[in-house]
Amino acid sequence: MPKAQWNGVVVAESDDTVVVEGNHYFPREALDDQYVASSDTTSVCGWKGTANYFTLEVNGEKNPDAAWYYADPKPEADSIRGRVAFWKGVEVTE
Repeated sequence: MPKAQWNGVVVAESDDTVVVEGNHYFPREALDDQYVASSDTTSVCGWKGTANYFTLEVNGEKNPDAAWYYADPKPEADSIRGRVAFWKGVEVTE
């Protein structure tokens, strides 16, 4: 089952991920909210739309903007609506 780990802790785990451009997008409800804080950061992808970010905080350490999601993706990216992906040292394993 795919899982996302950072700083020795599993922050998301689900057997229902969607892989887009090599990234596993986990259902939002698979993300453990005790490790997540909203971020004001946004970015724009030409075909997916505007991305929003979460900062992870695990064992007293922060990983700013380590998770991203598309709250309102463009129609061609609708398969990742309600899903979260990771980067910045977050290890995703299958």
